[in-house]
Amino acid sequence: MLGTMQIQNVCDFIRTHATEKLSLSGLAAQAGLSPYHFHRRFKAELGVTPMQFAESCRLQALKSALRTRGSVTDAVYEAGFGSASRVYEQSDRSLGMTPAQYRAWGKGVEITYASLPFLSGRMMLAATDRGLCFLQFGESDAELLGMLRAEFPEARFEKMAAGGAFDEWMRALREHLSGREGVDQPLGLPLDLRATAFQMRVWNYLRTIPAGSVRSYAEVAEGIGRPGAARAVARACASNRVALVIPCHRVIRGDGGLGGYRWGLERKRALLESEKNRAAGEGKSGVSASL
Repeated sequence: MLGTMQIQNVCDFIRTHATEKLSLSGLAAQAGLSPYHFHRRFKAELGVTPMQFAESCRLQALKSALRTRGSVTDAVYEAGFGSASRVYEQSDRSLGMTPAQYRAWGKGVEITYASLPFLSGRMMLAATDRGLCFLQFGESDAELLGMLRAEFPEARFEKMAAGGAFDEWMRALREHLSGREGVDQPLGLPLDLRATAFQMRVWNYLRTIPAGSVRSYAEVAEGIGRPGAARAVARACASNRVALVIPCHRVIRGDGGLGGYRWGLERKRALLESEKNRAAGEGKSGVSASL
């Protein structure tokens, strides 16, 4: 059986060699399993296939290269994509925009941000003058600020001053996490998001899932009228940049497993347990956060 350590080793190998041509048989050999058993166990543990995981790692390499290379074409090939046309064909799914648009995203935009304690780490929220564009979790402010700058490399950044919108957003977050506004009440904050039409359909559906409830990736696909698109739903959840506001933590695997969560499964588990307790009337304080 493919153990956790073996999976971690294979994932590390994929990340290290993401820009190279990888094969299922080669990855299976790294784990010492047949391609069939490796594929089945990998997907059971991570919720995605080995090749989907490799594609995600290659995409991260592309994002990095787009910000450092002289041309989009150079970045595409350096990231291991064999065809520039293939990247453009898939750009709506993978980047939410064309590579050139992604490279320029944030240019001339002013983004204010604030951070605060959350669970065992930190939370950072950031906004343009149109609304929230970033709400993510991490271990430190430095890590989160790095993530924010990586998403909007051409933007101007400034710490959010107390008062006005900041106080209103803190109040909304505090009441949402404590449950005082009601477990079925979505976190209603203005948003400024870039997304494909499919991503927005998924994200809008997620906002209708009541706190204390969960849906499977397949159920979400059915709910947006795209049965059979469970994998695409999972990718849309993984692309979410505003945790809590778009509650992607409420989507799990069809077998009841947690599935993935870009900010860590322990945070996903804590959020789900808190919401379940609030819905059952067992807890009044919600998730522990200093807001």
